[in-house]
This record gives sequence, C-alpha cells and structure tokens, in this order.
Amino acid sequence: MELAHSLLLNEEALAQITEAKRPVFIFEWLRFLDKVLVAANKTDVKEKQKKLVEQLTGLISSSPGPPTRNLLAKNLAALYSIGDTFTVFQTLDKCNDIIKSKDDTAAYLPTKLAAVACVGAFYEKMGRMLGSSFPETVNNLLKSLKSAESQGRSEILLSLQKVLNGLGGAAASCHRDIYKNARPLLTDRSMAVRCAVAKCLLELQNEAVFMWTAELENVATLCFKALENSNYGVRVAVSKLLGTVMATALIPKQATVMRQNVKRATLEEVLELMATGFLRGGSGFLKSGGEMLKVGGSVNREVRVGVTQAYVVFVTTLGGQWLERNFATFLSHVLDLVSHPRATQTHVEAVYSRRCVSFILRATVGSLLGEKAQIAAAKDICQAIGKQMKAVEAVVNDANSENKSGAADVAASQHVMVCALQELGSLVQSLNATASPLIQEPSIGLLETVTSVLLHPSMAARLAAAWCLRCVAVALPFQLTPFLDRCAERLNNLKTSPEAVSGYSFAMAALLGGVHQCPLGIPHAKGKMVVSIAEDLLRTAAQNSRLSLQRTQAGWLLLGALMTLGPSVVRYHLPKMLLLWRNVFPRSLKELEAEKARGDSFTWQVTLEGRAGALCAMRSFVAHCPELLTEDVIRKLMTPIECAMTMMSIPSVIKAHGAHLKASAAMVRLRLYDILALLPPKTYEGSFNALLRELVAEFTLTDNSANTTTSLLRSLCHYDDSVLLGSWLQETDHKSIEDQVLQPNSASGSGALEHDPSSIYLRIPAGEAVPGPLPLGVSVIDASVALFGVVFPHVSYKHRLQMLDHFAECVKQAKGVRQQAVQLNIFTAVLSALKGLAENKSTLGPEEVRKSALTLVMGALDNPNPILRCAAGEALGRMAQVVGEATFIARMAQYSFDKLKSARDVVSRTGHSLALGCLHRYVGGIGSGQHLKTSVSILLALAQDGTSPEVQTWSLHSLALIVDSSGPMYRGYVEPTLSLVLTLLLTVPPSHTEVHQCLGRCLGAIITTVGPELQGNGATISTIRSSCLVGCAITQDHSDSLVQAAAISCLQQLHMFAPRHVNLSSLVPSLCVHLCSSHLLLRRAAVACLRQLAQREAAEVCEYAMNINPFGVNITETGLEGVLFGMLDRETDRKLCSDIHDTLGHMLSSLAVENLSHWLMLCKDVLAASSDMSTATPVGGGKDEESEKKEEMDDDTMFTTLGEEDKSKPSVAPRWATRVFAADCLCRVIMLCENANKAHFDLAMAHDFLVLHLSDLIRMAFMAATDHSNQLRMAGLQALEDIIKKFASVPEPEFPGHVILEQYQANVGAALRPAFSQDTPSDITAKACQVCSTWIGSGVVSDLNDLRRVHNLLVSSLDKVQAGKGSSSQLYRESATTMEKLAVLKAWAEVYVVAMKIKKEAETKPKRVSKSTDDDDDDDFGALDELPPDSLITLVQPELPALSRLWLAALKDYALLTLPAEFATQLPPDGGAFYTPETIDTARLHYRNSWAPILHAVALWLNSTGFNASESSEEAAAAVPNSQKRATSIMLNQIPGTPPTTKSLPEINKDRMHLILGKSYEFRFLCSPRPEEPVEHVTSCLQALHTLLDSPCARIHIAEDQLLGVELLSVLHRLLLTWDPPSVQLLVTGVVQQIVRAAQDYLQEKRNTLNEDDIEDKENCLPLGEGGESGGLVPGKSLVFAAMELLMFILVRHMPHLSSKVSDSPSHNSAKSHLSEESARLVAATVTILSDLPSLCSPAGCMTILPTILFLITRVLKETAVKSADNQVPPPVSAALQGIKTIVTLPTVKTDETQKQWTGLIRSTLASILEYSQPASKPILDEVSILTAIALFLWSASSEIIGVQSLQNGCMNRFKNALNSCDPWVQAKCYQLLLSVFQHTNRALSTPYIHSLAPIMVEKLKAVERNRPNNSMELLAVQEGIKVLETLVALGEEQNRVQLLALLVPTLISYLLNENAFASASTASKDLHEFALQNLMHIGPLYPHAFKTVMGAAPELKTRLETAVRASQASKAKAAARQPPPTVHSTPTIKLKTSFF
Repeated sequence: MELAHSLLLNEEALAQITEAKRPVFIFEWLRFLDKVLVAANKTDVKEKQKKLVEQLTGLISSSPGPPTRNLLAKNLAALYSIGDTFTVFQTLDKCNDIIKSKDDTAAYLPTKLAAVACVGAFYEKMGRMLGSSFPETVNNLLKSLKSAESQGRSEILLSLQKVLNGLGGAAASCHRDIYKNARPLLTDRSMAVRCAVAKCLLELQNEAVFMWTAELENVATLCFKALENSNYGVRVAVSKLLGTVMATALIPKQATVMRQNVKRATLEEVLELMATGFLRGGSGFLKSGGEMLKVGGSVNREVRVGVTQAYVVFVTTLGGQWLERNFATFLSHVLDLVSHPRATQTHVEAVYSRRCVSFILRATVGSLLGEKAQIAAAKDICQAIGKQMKAVEAVVNDANSENKSGAADVAASQHVMVCALQELGSLVQSLNATASPLIQEPSIGLLETVTSVLLHPSMAARLAAAWCLRCVAVALPFQLTPFLDRCAERLNNLKTSPEAVSGYSFAMAALLGGVHQCPLGIPHAKGKMVVSIAEDLLRTAAQNSRLSLQRTQAGWLLLGALMTLGPSVVRYHLPKMLLLWRNVFPRSLKELEAEKARGDSFTWQVTLEGRAGALCAMRSFVAHCPELLTEDVIRKLMTPIECAMTMMSIPSVIKAHGAHLKASAAMVRLRLYDILALLPPKTYEGSFNALLRELVAEFTLTDNSANTTTSLLRSLCHYDDSVLLGSWLQETDHKSIEDQVLQPNSASGSGALEHDPSSIYLRIPAGEAVPGPLPLGVSVIDASVALFGVVFPHVSYKHRLQMLDHFAECVKQAKGVRQQAVQLNIFTAVLSALKGLAENKSTLGPEEVRKSALTLVMGALDNPNPILRCAAGEALGRMAQVVGEATFIARMAQYSFDKLKSARDVVSRTGHSLALGCLHRYVGGIGSGQHLKTSVSILLALAQDGTSPEVQTWSLHSLALIVDSSGPMYRGYVEPTLSLVLTLLLTVPPSHTEVHQCLGRCLGAIITTVGPELQGNGATISTIRSSCLVGCAITQDHSDSLVQAAAISCLQQLHMFAPRHVNLSSLVPSLCVHLCSSHLLLRRAAVACLRQLAQREAAEVCEYAMNINPFGVNITETGLEGVLFGMLDRETDRKLCSDIHDTLGHMLSSLAVENLSHWLMLCKDVLAASSDMSTATPVGGGKDEESEKKEEMDDDTMFTTLGEEDKSKPSVAPRWATRVFAADCLCRVIMLCENANKAHFDLAMAHDFLVLHLSDLIRMAFMAATDHSNQLRMAGLQALEDIIKKFASVPEPEFPGHVILEQYQANVGAALRPAFSQDTPSDITAKACQVCSTWIGSGVVSDLNDLRRVHNLLVSSLDKVQAGKGSSSQLYRESATTMEKLAVLKAWAEVYVVAMKIKKEAETKPKRVSKSTDDDDDDDFGALDELPPDSLITLVQPELPALSRLWLAALKDYALLTLPAEFATQLPPDGGAFYTPETIDTARLHYRNSWAPILHAVALWLNSTGFNASESSEEAAAAVPNSQKRATSIMLNQIPGTPPTTKSLPEINKDRMHLILGKSYEFRFLCSPRPEEPVEHVTSCLQALHTLLDSPCARIHIAEDQLLGVELLSVLHRLLLTWDPPSVQLLVTGVVQQIVRAAQDYLQEKRNTLNEDDIEDKENCLPLGEGGESGGLVPGKSLVFAAMELLMFILVRHMPHLSSKVSDSPSHNSAKSHLSEESARLVAATVTILSDLPSLCSPAGCMTILPTILFLITRVLKETAVKSADNQVPPPVSAALQGIKTIVTLPTVKTDETQKQWTGLIRSTLASILEYSQPASKPILDEVSILTAIALFLWSASSEIIGVQSLQNGCMNRFKNALNSCDPWVQAKCYQLLLSVFQHTNRALSTPYIHSLAPIMVEKLKAVERNRPNNSMELLAVQEGIKVLETLVALGEEQNRVQLLALLVPTLISYLLNENAFASASTASKDLHEFALQNLMHIGPLYPHAFKTVMGAAPELKTRLETAVRASQASKAKAAARQPPPTVHSTPTIKLKTSFF
C-alpha cells in the first residue's frame, strides 16, 4: 500500500500486483492524491500535470467502481483548478464523447458513469470558467438521460445538480430543459433515481424562479406523486424539495427577486397547496372543497407522512422568527387538517393524522422557538382550545335541534383537541418550571381552559386534557396537590354528569400517575381521599343506570392510579382493596353459571367493565407494590383471578346479548393476561390448560375474523437485524410518523390514549412523549403472546407438542393474507416461548417436540415475507440455544447448507443464509466451531451474487453475525473476508444502501475480531490494517447516512485498538460536519465517536475541530464545545444527549484548567439566558419604550433565520436543561482547579487562575440560583456553596486583613433570599439553608450587621420549624417538610459549631493589647472591624433554648428510626417530632443527611451548659420520653431506668448523654459498613464525642460504667478499620485520650477517698485498678485491653515494622519510610495515651501490660529518633521520652510483690535502648534523644540500676561517644544531661559517672583554646561544658576545692583574648571571651581563698586576667548595650520541647 503513496501513479508497482488487488491500489493512490494536491506546491503540480492528466483520464476508461470514479472526478477537477487549465476543454470533450457513445453494454457502463461524474465535478469546481461550453454539456447529459438505465439516470441527475451548483444564475438558459426532463423521473420506479431528481430540482429552484411561481402547483402535484409507494430516503428528499420550494414561494431569496419582478404567493395559498397533499395525496387536482369530499378512496399514507415532513422543512427553512410571528395562522391551519373529514375516515386514520399534526407542531414549536416564544405559542394554543370548546358547548347545549353537522363537528373537534392539548402538555413539560408565568397569569387562563375540556363529550379529548394536566403538574409540582383537590371537589359537585365523572377521574388518575416524577410527592392524606372517592363511585354505580358505566370505570381507574404511589401509601388501604376485589367476582362456579343465565346486555356491559377495571387495578398493584406481595396476599388475589380465568370466554353471553359486548369481554381478557404475566406462574399452574387454550385461540385468530397481527415481532427479533427489517426507522427523527407505513395489520404507530385509559397513570415507556397504547384488538394479541412466553416453560412436554402441532395445522388451514397474519402471530408466540425457555434455563423437550418445532420453523425460512424469514431465523437460533446439543445444531446447519447449495431463488437463499448467522449468534463460536468453515465459504460465495442485492444483504449480514460471535476463532478467515468486503465496496452501486450497510457491519466485526493485534507492525497485520482503513474511507464517503454511521463506528473501533493509525486531523472535522446532519443515527454515531476520542485526546480533538473547512458547519470561536452546547438545546434523544454530556465532561476535565477563561465564558454565555428570561416583562404585560427596544435587540440576537446552510448558529437561547448542565460544569471547573493547583485560589500569584474570574463565578451562580427553573436553582445554589467553601479564606491583596469574598456579600444575600419565600419547594429551601450555614460559618463576613441579612433568613425558617407538624398548607408529601426542617436544624447546628469554635479560640488567645495610637492610618481600618470575639455566638444565643429542644428531638427521632427492624413495634404510632409514620422510609434519608452536625452541636451545648440546662424538668422529661430511654438502653445494654416522671436532673442528663452516645455509637454500629457516609459525618461525630467527654458530668458517667467505655473503644476500633484518612484517626486518638483521662481521674478520686478512709488497715485493702491482684485483663470487659488493641492498630498502620506478623510477611517492604507530619502527630498521640494506661491498673495489672507498652515505646523511639538537619525533635520522640518518664516514675507500682518483676522490666528496657543505639546502627540515630532516655532512667530509676555493671558501662560508653562527637549540638546536650546526672542525690549513682567522664570533659574544654568556637552552636557547647565543671566544683568538698579550681580557672583564662586579637576575632570568639570573663568575676567572690591560691600559683594567668578586666571596664559604655543579660548561662538557647526534669 505504501507504494501507492506518490504524486504520480506508480505503474511498475501496479503491474506487479494481482488483478484482484489493482482496484484497491488505484483507490489508495487516488485517496493519497486527494490529500496531497491541496497541500502540494503549485509548481510541482504544474510540472507533472500533463502526466497526471494522462494517468487520470486513462483511468476513466478502465471502468472504475463508484467510490473510485467519484475520487477520480474530484482529483481531476482539483488538478485543473490548482494547475493550468489549458487542456481542460480537451478532457471535457473526451468525457462528452464517452457519454455520447452508443455502447450500451453493462461492461461499458462504469466508464460512462465515470465520465458523467467527471463532468459534474469540473463544473462544480470551476463553474463559470467553463461557461461557454455548458449548453452542449447539458444537452448531452439530458440526451443520455433518456436512454440510461437507473444507475446512469441517478448519476446523470447528480452531475446536473453539480453543474447547476457551479454555474449558479449563469445557466438560466438551460433551466427549463432540465426541469422538463427531470420532472417525469420523480415518479421513476427506482427509488435512488427519485432521490437524485429531488436533489437536482432542489438545486434548480435556487435560481429557477418559475419553479416557485408559475409551476408551483405542478411541482406540488409532482412531489405528491413521487411520495406514493416511496421509501424513507425518497420521503426525506422529496419533502425537503417540497418544503423548500413552498418556503421560497412565500419568501423568495433576495437576489432572485431583485433580478425579476416576481409575484409572491400568499401564506394561505401555500398552506392550501400543502393541505391538498396531506388530505388526499396523489393524482389529479380538484380545487373546490366540496368535490374533494365526494371522491372516495383513502389517503395514501406515504404521501401523508411525506407531506408532514415537508411542513416541518417549510417552517424550518423560514426560521424561528417567522414562526413566532405567524404562529396563530399556522396553528389554526394545522389543526384544521385534523378536523377535516378526509383525514379521519377511520379511527386508525384519524389517529395517524393526529400523529402527523403532533409531529409538525413538536418539530417546529419544540425546536425552533426559544423559551419566551414557546410561552407565547402556548397562549395561542390555549386560545385555540378555548374557541373549539365554546363551539362544542354550543352544539351540546343545543341538543334539541336535529343538526347532524353539529354532531360531526363535535366528533371532528375531538381530534383537534387531542393535538392541541398534547402539544400544550409537551410544551409545558419541556419548559418545566420556566412555564410558571403561563399558570400564574389569569388572563391566559390555561388551567380553566384545559379543565373545561374534561367535560368534552368525546373520551379522547377528555383523556388528552387529563394528560395535559399531568404534564403541567410534573413541570410545576407545586400545582399537583391543588389540582387533585380541585378535581376531587368538582367530582363531588358534578356527580350526576357522566362526562364529569369520567373527565375528572381521568384527570385525577393522570395526576396520581405523575407523582413519581415529582421528587417531593404529595401529602399522604391524598391517598385516603382518593380511596374514599373511588369507593363512593363504586358504591353508587348501581343507583343510576345513566351513570353506572362511567362510575364503575372511574372508580377502578382511580384505584389503579392510587397503586402507582407505591407501598408506603397502599399498605394502609390493602385490606379494603382485597375486599373490593373479592366482591366484584362471583364466589363459586355455581354463582357464575347462575349469573350467565340472567341479566340484560347493559348489566353485562357494566359487569364486564367492572371486572376489567378490578383486574386492571390488581395489575397496577402487582406492578407498583411488589414489596407487599406476600404469600398471603397472593393467595387472596388468586381467588378473583381464578374466577376471571373461568369466565374468560363467554360466547354464550355475547351470542345472547349482542356483539357490542365483544370489546368489553376482550378488555377483561387483556387485563387478565397482563396481571398473570406479572405473577409467578407457579401460583396458577392449576389453570394452565384452560388458559393456554384461550391464549392459543387468541393469537391464532380462531374466533377473530379480522387479520390482526401482533406488534411484538420486531421487538422480539434481534436489534441487529434492523437492516433486514427496516426497523431502523425507529431510530430516526421521524420515528413517530414513520411507524405508520411499516406494517399494515399490526396498527403500528396508531397508539392513542383512548385505546386504554389506564395508560394515563402508568409510566411512559422510554423515548415516548405521550403514552400510546395500541388498539384493543392488537393489545389483546400482544398480551396473549407475552403471557404465552411466560407460561410455556412451565408446561408439560405433552402439551408443548400438542400446541406446536396445532400451530402447523392453523398455518395450513389459513389462506392468503390471513395465513400471513396467523403465521406472524404464531412465530411471535414461538419466539416469545423460546426466549422464556432461555431465560428459565430450561430445555425445549424430547425429540418429537423438537421435530415439531423444527418443521414449523424451517417451513417459514422460505416464506416470501421478509419479516417471517427473519423471525424464523431468530427462532432457529434460539432453538439451538435451548436444545444445546451438538447433533441437533449440526442437523440444522446441514439442512441449511444443503438448501443453499441447491436453491436458486432469492427467498430461500436469504432465509437460509440468515439461519446460519442466527445459529452462530446464539450458540457462540465454540458451539458452532465445526461448521465455521462451511458457513463462511457459502456466505462468501453468496455475497458475490451481484444479480440480487437482497441475497448480498442477507448473506453479508449473516457473515457479520458469524464474525461477531466467533471471536478469535475467525482469525483464519479474516483476509479472504476483508478482500471480499473491499471488492464489494468498490463495485456495488451506491444505490444498494443495504448492501453497503452490511459491508460496514462486516468491517466493524472484523476490526473487533483482530482487536489489539492491529497495533502490530508485521506485514500481514499492516495489510489488514490498511485494508480496514481503505474500507472505512469508502464507507465514509458514501451518500447514505447509515453507511456513514457504520464507517464512524468502524473508525471508533480502530481508534480503540490502534490509536496511532487513525488520522484525527481528517476524522474530527468530518465528525463535526455530521453533528448537523439531519439523520439522528449519524449524529449519534458522530457524538459517540467524539466521546471516545475526547476521553483520550481532548486537546487534539478541539484543535482539529477549529480548523475545519468552512463547508456546511459553522464552528465559531467557541469551538466544538460551543457547537455541542448548542446541540443540547435541539436534541431530544436521550442517548445522544448523555453522550454529549460525557464528551463535554471529558473535554472539561482535560482542558478547562489550562484554558479557564474560555470555558467559563462558555458557561456564562449559556447561563446568561436565565437572566434574559427572568428580566422579560411578564407575558402580555404592557411594555414601555425601553423594553420595546430591548425586545427587538433580543430577537436579533436570539433568532437568526435558520437557513439550511447555517444549521449550527444557535437558533434559540439555551434552554433550561442546558443551563443546568452549564451550572454543573461550573462546579466541576471549580473542583478541577482545586485538584490541579491550589494557586487557583490565591490572588497574589494569579495569571489565568480561577480567582481572577471570581466575579464571573458569583454572577453565574447568582443567575442560576434566581432562575425560574427549580433544577437550575439547585445547581446554582450548589455552585454558590462550592465557591464559598473554596474561596472563604482567600485574602484580598489590596486590603490586608480582608478576604476577597467580602465584596460579594450583597450578591450572596440576594441569591439566597428568593429560596426562603413561601412558595419555594422544600428541596431548594433545604439546599439554601446549607449555603446559609456555609456562608455564616465561613467567616467571610465579620460584621454582625452584614451577617444579619443571611441570618434573618435562617431565623425565619426556624420559626417555620417551630410551628410544628401539619400547620402549613401541605403541597408536598410530609417527608418534604421533614427534609426542610432538618435542613434548617442542620444549618443552625453548623453555625453553632463554628460559633463555639471561634469563641473557644478567642478564649484561649491572650487578650490583645489595644493598638498604640501612633499608627493611626491603619487604625481606622482595624478598629472598626475589631469585633468582640464571640460575635457569632451572640447571633445564635437567643435561639438556643428553642434550638436545643429541637435538636434533641431530631436526634431522638433518628435514634428510633435507626433501630433494627425487629423493634419496629416500639416506634411511636403517630410518628416523631419531624416525621409521620407513613413517610418513615423517605424520612430516614433526610435524617441520615443531617444528624451528624446536630449531634456535634448538642454535645457542645450540653458541654457549655454543664449538663444542667435550665429547662423546667417536665419539659426535659418530655424531651426524652420512656420509649427513648428504652431504645437507647437497648443500644447500650442497659437496664431501663425509672419511669420518666421522677427524673432528677442528673438522670435527664444521663439520658441525654445516652442519646448522644447512642447516636454516635449507633452511627458506628449501623454505619461502619456504609462507606458511602460522607467523611464530614464521621468527623462531626468524633468531635461531638470529644466535646462530650470534655464535660465533667459525662466523664464521671463513662468512668463509672466501664462497659460503656469498652464498648465505645471497640466501636472506635471498628471505625478505624473502615476509615483511612489521618484526620479521622487523629480525632479517634483524641477521643480515646479523653476516655483514658476520664478513667484516670475517676480512679484517682477513688484512691484518694480510700487513702483518707483506710489509713489504718492498709494491709487488707484490695489494690485498685484493672487487673486486681492476679493482673489478668479480660478482653471485652477491660478498658485497658480495648484501648491497647486500638492503639496498637494505629501504630502498626503507620509503622508496620512494629508488628512481627507484618514484618515477617513476604509482602512486607523492609525499606523504612519517613513518617509524614500527620502520621508523626498520630504516633505521638498514641504513645502518650499508651504511657497513661498503666495508671489505670493495679500493680499486678501493670506488670501484665508494661512489657508490651515499654516494648512499643522503645521501638517507636528507635524508629523515630533519626538525626535531622535542623536538630528538631520529632513529636513521636518527645512523646516517647515523656512516656518513659511517666512510666518510670509511676507511684503505684512498687509494691513488695512486684518489686522484682519491676526491676527486671526497667533493666531490660534500658538494655534494649542501649542495644538500639549501637554506634554502627543505620540510619544514624539522634544521639541526643537516646541520651535523654538513658538520663531519664539514671535520674528516675536509680535504685533499680545501681550496681549493674554491664548497664553502667553501656551508659558511660554512650556518654563518651557523645562527648567525642563532632556535632557541637550533641556535645551541648550531652553536657546538659551530664549535669543532671552529676547532680543526682544518690551519690552511689553519680560517683562512677563523675570518675569516668569528668577527665574527658576537662580535656575537651582545654582543647578549646587552640580551636576557638566559630559559631553560636559551638559556643553553646563550651558554655554548657563550663557549667558542668562549675557544678563539679560546687559539689566537691572543701579540701578538694583547690584542685578542682585549678582545672577550671586556667581553662577559663585561656579563653580570654588580648586586645589586638579581640578586635579581629569573630563574634562567637568575642562572646566566649565575654563569657569567660563574666564567669571568672563570678567565681572569684564565691571561693575567695581557693581562687587566690590558684592565681598565686601562676602569675602569667594573673596578668592576662588583669588586662582583660581593664579592657572590659574601658569599653563599658559600648559593651553595656551589647552585653548579654546575666541570665544567659541559666537558660541554654535551644531547649528540648518538653523539659523532663
């Protein structure tokens, strides 16, 4: 392939390859040339032009295939336009000659077509340059058009289109000719030709004025004819032509109008013309309405669907602004269509016409109008409905006059109503909360208008009105409850009108069905109301025969709707419902028989309707309340159901009373089948026989004369087979209307609400806008087929065989059309049964059953109906799957092989090739491996059958299935398959789109099979890869959208496996072009591909999208992101939108941080639409001048007339859903910036950092938070909260001491205020509370007056909470109130916690000295803002009494709600403080979200009031009633206390204490396994515990009850196992410390009291503390044991080598890591607690735990005492040393029994420390810490160590090493420690050390004279040393004093400098001199006698001293300032953090 990449065709290489590969080689060269020509240097091209032209023209006559000829033409044209144009006319003549040629053979055809393509390309590229020659060319083309076959015709027409395009107006002379010649071909029998003509004429109408003036009517008629018997492609092309021509006729393009004086058509004329097509389709033209009606015959469906699309094109071309201005006219025209008798000849036709009109309205109003314009349109629709309704009322009231036309008008009006109401509903629903002005404005009267239709005489209109109300309620949930109440009231008032009973019950049912879409629900009491109304209706049904039918239906409908509210509501009404159900049906067979004998037709109708209704309500119950379906309930339900089964078929009754009962009987059966399909088959297996008989009769049409077919077949066939079935139409934008032309008998697409009123409350199937149940006849068959599938797996083999044989018999009996229908139904049932078997994992049965099934299926593989063949293939595959035996599969495969080898007819070849594919699909590669080779070879052969595209399609489709299912096993066949695919791609005519689609699928399957291998570089892999790329290129350039979509998914696969080889620079722009395609599937594929690309290479994707050629797609500076945001406003397809969200999400994640301003601008532009909406003057309100201007401007900016050319300009302002997405993006950007770089939040160093955009962020959040749309308000508040959290601490550089957010406090206040208004939904208020508390607690605003604004909002909502349950008028379900109230309490709790924190900090800070007055410029800043530090507390204080009560109540509720299920009976029957018993399940969630901060606040409050809160005691008793006490005592295993009446304050406190502990515990018990708890809850909870244990009351309580402490510790331990963050662990250690301290205090007190009492009999008192006398600790009872367990866990987590288990495990990494700062703090805290534990034990207990504790502490010391550069002591080390000190000085340990053990312990500990500090150990230990430890032992445990020689030697060695250390810091510390040892009171200890170490010291100090100190550290060492010597002098006895001074004084004098040296000495040296002098002056007077003796002995010393003294006195004045204060030697400059002595 690489050889093909050259400018000239490499002819040698071409000659060397095989014939078969040449076309591919040539195509590859042309592809290369196409890319290279544009980029190449012009001169290079010109040099080689001649040769190139030769090569290219040579190729024309080499009969190239379709893709090759197109590329060839493109390249030739490009070559001429880049190079010289000399020879262009020669080439053109050459082409013309080829076209003229008379050679009509098939072989010559490709050459002719290539020439045609070249001509087209030349004119398209060069246009007027070729001007003179065009008449000849055009004539030439038109001549050959007459004789050409279909492929030639379409190619010539496309060429003509290009000629017209290139020449523009210049070709005017030929326009008429082209028009005349092309016109007749619009009705060509080849669909491809029709499409080509439509495209050609579309091009023509741009310039040819006659087409939309004189010829307008003819063009219209032509288009209608072209639509007859058309396919989807033709409908799209022709409707585009028709719509565009009509639009141009109405508003011509400027240029053409300028040139000629044109008479423009009026809107009425144009619409009238379109209507003729819609109403009567095809041939002939009869203008006057009267005649039109007389002509019989039905409207052609294809024409109607095509014209419908044309209407949409028409409006889209004219644009949104036009529609806005002319909406009223357009609306009335469209609604007239559906009231026309021609449109509604039969019911199904009427439904189809309604569908079409709804489609027109949805596609135009829904996508072209912005939100403002949509609101205006809704007003117009309202008026239209009102007008219709008035007319209807006039007819109804005027009943006496016998006017037939009036009745006809009413019948026609129902269809108008349905269309108008559905569109109104859809509009309001898509506007969502933005539609509120519609409802609130009385002048529109939307609700009145819609509710008036509930009284319309026609059921369809009433249902549509009910549906519309449901849409309004879902969009505006605050209307839901009032609507329900209003309907209930009207129902009661108008009980006597049948329409009212029916209409209002429909409305109520619809509203109840909408509740599940409103997260806040409705009040629980509404359920009771509905039940009572329904009961009342059912009870009174029999009283008045005029109403009995309506009342019965209404009653059951309401009960069915009630079930959708779910188990929490239904539970309360279930017993009543079961009773009602039982009473509808006769109790026994006897009663049933008796019943059949009596009654007239009317009573029977009511009875049947009643039973159908009851079954329907049951089905709703089973579907929506599965939790309530206990065995018992099912048993009770089965009684009526079994009765219904016995009366399934009642032919005798129908015979007796007339056929009109058939429908009611069918309805009963439908309901019965529906409910049985939902129940487990085991429950009704006794009735299988009767049931199956009925089901089979149902779908084999035994008693049914109509040929009704089921609609389920397509859905039961495999989704991938859509290419064979054409069901991909379901995936187009025109889905809702294209259904009509699919399948004649199944009434597909004729769904309508009136077919099944119960669907008004059911959930809508995904993707439908309005529920459309199919007509009853079809629904019953569908239900029977579905139930057959459920029951079949449970039936005996005998019966299966009987049924299968019966099926064959039925097919044989039926003839003609009926046979097709029966067969379709039977196949659907068989497929349904096989699917059921597969799902149940059961088998088909023995041989004879299989045989029977096989015969049935095989017979259908040769059926002429493709759907049946498809179903048969599918059934065969599924059979193979359920039988699962190799022999059976082999037999089936062999049968198909034989058939395919012999058969020549298309039908059996297609059927059997699909059979092979299906076999492989269901058995998989392994099961069918042995047939793989045969299957592939047969299918490859069939795929080459060029005579029948159908055979090619089916065989290629099967091949794709086989490749897919075989996986790696197919690897051997990849090359032949690929080469076949390429050959076909290069030769099959493009008009056979199905073949190309299947080729695309094969290509995709092959790419997946080869998979990751595609990255390789081997020769074979490279060939495969380049073949795949060529294949993708060919399919990409195909004209059909589905083929292009397949190409995209192939490239997507390739990119996944071999990303380097997919060229993004060409792929991305092509994807961007497809984003504006009119084909949904193509847009989906493009976005899905972009999503994958953006995941890996977002930056490249965006970059390539920007430099896209300007054809068709207008990517502005907002780039691809902007286009995608724009798409979100237009697209309604779920999958597509979610992919766009993902794509934008990926782009955002990888690009937003680098390119902040761009992304923020994007979000801002989208969100800015909110402010447009909210500032708009109220709809219809008066406008002043200003707003007039603004409106005009808005219009210009919002609407650009949407021509087809620039689809991508945003036609409408972003809709609310897009704005919500933008607000979410905003939050993500903030988060991404935070993760990327903290500098984003620092103004001082920002370049393009987030903080620079703060005002934009605030503005966006504000716009969102104050929008109409609730979702957007939520998103805005969320964004606001994020902004406050992230920016709260960012300082404002220009005003020090202030934060940057301060300037925005007004915005924050204003954004929050609307959320607290009366009519705001609870969820928004709850969110706003959260933001309030974040804002108040963030500390941004310190001035109380500013905070008041936000604070007042919280105060007002607190009043709401105190109002108690049920006070406000309820709009939502009770749990919504719970949510709101808890949110308020949580917010207050958070504020209180922050306030207490500030207060605490203020108390611990030293009081600041008031500022000195001299810096007055600063002063006016500072002084004003200085607040009393407890400012926040003053805001909370007044509310505390109320708050504390509410907080405790909330915690109590939560405690009860989280009790395990078995205590459910203990819950208070009327709910808690904030929840009602009915909404427990939803309330739990809200409590779970808010309990933690409340808990923390309560703890703080109890602590601050010292647990003696000043509540009156009965109020307090009420706060924690007995049930609570019981509940907590269950939690804490405590004995229930005294009854609540006699509680003293301590008891109340104890209870509260339990509540809190219980809560925080219980949080742990219940929540430890719940990792989804947010970490904030965990921290709040731990802080609460910590706070609690601060208060003496709680400490005493926890210490008294040891089990409580143990329990708490074990809970904390469990918590540590589930939560990792160090912050949590630190909090845990804090709590543990509190518990241990509490226990210590308690023990100490007990010991003190004991000591006072029992001084005398001390011997016999028991030792206090854990461990008693034996020293044993009981796990589970022992506090110490629990604490050690937990602490050990933390230590090992951070220092794994402490545990031998961990360090011995093979996975353990021996490298020691450095502890992080947090870990170090944790370890230190742990060690501190460990060392406190022995104080809790008795002496014996201590002996049990001390070995462990000492081991851990010494190990920690060893691990952490590592030398650091700055000589800092790490926290774990100081903690360890402190711990050693605590333990060694334990007072309680040394008793007689433990003395020996204790001594051993101390010695071994010292020994191990000495061992750790061996000088050679690595890493270098910090000697100071080790020495300190040794000194601690020497100092505190002297008695145990004296006389142990080995220890003494070890210690001395360590000191010697330290003295000889080269580090002055170590020396200094060593001297300090020696000082303490030498001074020890026990001389026995100190003497050996003095003897051993003093001489070394003196040597060291003497040496200083030669080596003076250079820095302060060395100086310090010398000073410390001298201090030790001085101490030794002081310690010595009088007689030795002289010898000692003789050591000290000369040393000191040697430090003095003479005057010359002094001047030049370093500071350290000078300081030493001063120090020595000071000391000598100090020593002299102390020991005068000895001093004199020493000085006398050495005169030279004396002189040195004297000179120094003199010099010192001389410089006294100067020295005074510099002289160190005399205290210098008593405080060393560096101290250990903690002093241990």
